[in-house]
Amino acid sequence: MSFSHSCPRGVQDQIDQLVAPRRGLGGLPLDRSMLGIALRLGTEGGKRFRPWLFTATHEQVRATHGRGTAAGHHTLDRVAAALELLHTAFVAHDDVIDHDDTRRGRVSVPGWFKESTTSASETYPRAGGILVGDLALAAAVRGIATCGADVRTTETLLDLLDVALHDSAIGEFADVRFSLGTASATLDDALSVAELKTAAYSFVLPMQAAAVLAGAPTSVVEKVGDVGRSLGIAFQMRDDLLGAFAPADVVGKDPDGDLREGKRTVLVVHASTTPQWRRIEAHLGDPDLTPAQADEVRRALVEAGSVAHVERIIARHVRIARRHAEELGLTADVVDPLIDSWGLDRLGALTAPSRAVTDVSGPAPVTADVA
Repeated sequence: MSFSHSCPRGVQDQIDQLVAPRRGLGGLPLDRSMLGIALRLGTEGGKRFRPWLFTATHEQVRATHGRGTAAGHHTLDRVAAALELLHTAFVAHDDVIDHDDTRRGRVSVPGWFKESTTSASETYPRAGGILVGDLALAAAVRGIATCGADVRTTETLLDLLDVALHDSAIGEFADVRFSLGTASATLDDALSVAELKTAAYSFVLPMQAAAVLAGAPTSVVEKVGDVGRSLGIAFQMRDDLLGAFAPADVVGKDPDGDLREGKRTVLVVHASTTPQWRRIEAHLGDPDLTPAQADEVRRALVEAGSVAHVERIIARHVRIARRHAEELGLTADVVDPLIDSWGLDRLGALTAPSRAVTDVSGPAPVTADVA
């Protein structure tokens, strides 16, 4: 499901303004043009769920807990655009780190630079991806700083952004470190990576920024953050299952990529505590992993009970998010539509082939209406 149809038109206008090239010293028109085109490429498409989450949360919190002068459309659209540009920056950098040439079934920013040159060097596309990410990040910060809110509110928004940036960087760095295989990640470590790498900027930041601009008291802003944290963890657990079991047309990239990279997700870390680990360890992080070997790893993950473990975590955090959201009036118009869009009821179908081969019966697939 795409939320782009629910995203105010003003958000795209603000994105276009924020990424528009600034007048500089001139010179090197080709390089200037290449970076500009790639930056625009990085902002195209996508589900736009972060701007939607921000806008939907703001509407509900303003109606139930808001006080003071309401934020104007310009301010709301500009902050929503900044949140999307932050995502653009992280995606560009993530594709560099993971050596991904495709993203959501389309060429990634580094992949676009690779296609634009006849050189076999990896330096050029990686440099392009890093620099485009830097430009998008600068545009995101500028969007918050120039959103038009009063000084105190703008400082609060910048503080939230700063926290999200640091948390996301720490989560990404830890994810890479654990993937090296030189340090053993605990289940708590893997869960913390999910919280910091994904929940912090994709859920907590948009929802808390929305609450701040709605004029909600600090206690409500904090509770809204709790909703975002649980939503983000559930989302990342779902993403980990997709990364291990979904075909290319679903994930929009190499379906065996996470296994080849040796990602120490909760799914994998749980398996490392079981007797099935010997079947997985030999193949995890192998750049030459074959489809047959990847299927063997998937069967082992099912037999280890790791898929069922992740499904239980998803269900638990969906319950927590709904409980907190109910107290804030965010369930019907924010949390439920978002969770419904994840297709949790279809996760079981993705792992079914591995379950059938191993004849392992797990719990019923997590559904979107888990209470």
